[in-house]
Amino acid sequence: MSASGGERSVAGRRALTYAVLLCLAGAGLALWAATRSWSVELSVRPAPLPPVRDTRSGASLLPWLPALALVTLAGGGAVLATRGRLRRVLGVLLGVLALAVAAGGGYGLVADMGGSVSRQWPALCLLGGLLAAVGGWWTAWRGGDWPAMGARYERPTRTAPEAAPAQSDPAGPPTPLAGRRTTEAWNALDRGEDPTDD
Repeated sequence: MSASGGERSVAGRRALTYAVLLCLAGAGLALWAATRSWSVELSVRPAPLPPVRDTRSGASLLPWLPALALVTLAGGGAVLATRGRLRRVLGVLLGVLALAVAAGGGYGLVADMGGSVSRQWPALCLLGGLLAAVGGWWTAWRGGDWPAMGARYERPTRTAPEAAPAQSDPAGPPTPLAGRRTTEAWNALDRGEDPTDD
């Protein structure tokens, strides 16, 4: 491996790590902020009864917001499992979803919700959406050059037809299971036969 190839691989891993962390941290922050109380409204009742406190979270005001944040969070993890063109498409999707999450936070900042309004949670939702959008668009822009997961987890492909399995072990005597498929052994057990008997 050349020195420039190794440096490029390390830089690619570093960029992949930063993009995934941006997506996960931003989407996690937005999801958390969407579940906090964005507004509290007190409704006055007749004299002997205390006022009713009605708290509304970002999820109750914008029901789609935590769902999009959760999908963005899952997509941030999916960046690790993809490669090439599919990773870039996923980056575009993450960028769009995260911008929608940020728009929900922005709406929470400017909307008239009535009652006592807490603006820090919509602001954190907006910030989380923007962080995840940066990670998503960075993935769309540079993600095709980043390293992929190792082939260790992929199913091996068959290149040539396999020969019939040997009927006996070259190091020892033939066994009843030599050359049998696993399902045949289980079928023998179902019939009440011992597949290990000679």
